[in-house]
Amino acid sequence: MSVLLADDEKAIRVTLSDALVEAGHTVVTAENGIAAKNAIEERGFDVVLTDLKMPGMPGMEVVRLVKTRAPETEVIVMTGYGTVESAVDAMKAGAYEYLLKPFPNETVVLLLRRIQEQRRVLAENRSLKEQLGRATQLEGIIGTSRGMREVFQTIRLVAGQDTRVLITGESGTGKELVARAIHNLSTRRVKPLVAISCASVPETLLEDTLFGHEKGAFTDARERRIGRFEYADGGTILLDDIDDMPLPTQVKLLRVLQEGEIERLGGAAPLKVDVRVLAATKVDLLDAVNEGRFRQDLYYRLNVVPISIPPLRDREDDMKLLAQHFVGIFGKDRPFRIEPETLDEMTRYSWPGNVRELEHSIERAIALAGGSDSLRREHILGTKPVPERKAVPGRVSTLSDAVAEAEKAAIRAALDHTRGRKAEAAQVLGISRKNLWEKMKAYGME
Repeated sequence: MSVLLADDEKAIRVTLSDALVEAGHTVVTAENGIAAKNAIEERGFDVVLTDLKMPGMPGMEVVRLVKTRAPETEVIVMTGYGTVESAVDAMKAGAYEYLLKPFPNETVVLLLRRIQEQRRVLAENRSLKEQLGRATQLEGIIGTSRGMREVFQTIRLVAGQDTRVLITGESGTGKELVARAIHNLSTRRVKPLVAISCASVPETLLEDTLFGHEKGAFTDARERRIGRFEYADGGTILLDDIDDMPLPTQVKLLRVLQEGEIERLGGAAPLKVDVRVLAATKVDLLDAVNEGRFRQDLYYRLNVVPISIPPLRDREDDMKLLAQHFVGIFGKDRPFRIEPETLDEMTRYSWPGNVRELEHSIERAIALAGGSDSLRREHILGTKPVPERKAVPGRVSTLSDAVAEAEKAAIRAALDHTRGRKAEAAQVLGISRKNLWEKMKAYGME
């Protein structure tokens, strides 16, 4: 980062400047307030470090000048004559931090590292929001991954036809959303889309639910009941969990597909229906066919065009976009952000519940965040186990990632050595207890 260091003490300018340059920053120094003012007016800086009392222009004026010209620039105020009032004034003027001299140079190095990390998180969030804006979206389905692009392409190709579609995917991947997209892009969209889960209706009631019954068809049939196929006439029906449909009902469904007509229980004559049939399953139907649980002829009738929705664990970039999307939905009143370490663990987690599990996790995380705008691991993943990221040949970690991992390892070692006593651990690490607390919070080690 580019840093302006303004202080009338030459020793501080030299030693602190050297420490910051060694940490990888570009440093410009100013020996008084006027020199600082000129430097600020000539160019922009990521961070300005300014003494509070300097000849030419006091540090508070430097803070106000910076925040007027470049509000995104962070300002750290340093002083050897600190008071509560001056600290409050500095923070009100927009200062990022207030340091009382003398302080170890490492304190400033760590502060700049924290600012750099926060900027990286904000930049990543902005990038994700931009990607979300550019992401392919179809009836609420979000994705830029190759697998989802193929899903979108197939939806658009088949939506305008009456072709039957078999949608496959694990629980929570969004099979009903795909069916809804097909229906809403079709000429049948003015008619209803009727969805029914074959797994949620008792086997003895499924046939009645699908096809209806006449009055007196059985003991409790006191009046005629219209089935789901009749409700969907002219529109679309989604038979979700089709693999759970019992064989006798499969026989009747096959006739509907072949003849385009249904029979109510107890009915005297078949009824013509004009319904597009979409089916969805969480299992491989061919396995069910081979095991004798599903009719082969029905399978081929339904599987005219297959659409396979990939699981979330195979959609790493989509996972980030979806997380940002759900943060926007459930945290619309506050600017929540997901910490980078948490986002990294989220991409390694298997998400067995897929998009539905991610949605519920983000909703829960925002509810548990309290007054914090930071969503950390314990908020989103709780105690869910996440495998360590395996090293990939030829893949090199970024320097910031390597530094973060090294710092976390050092903190763990110090805390183990001191049996969890943070004040002693901070001494071992050569930092203040406040800095240790801030690092542990940033790394989700509280």
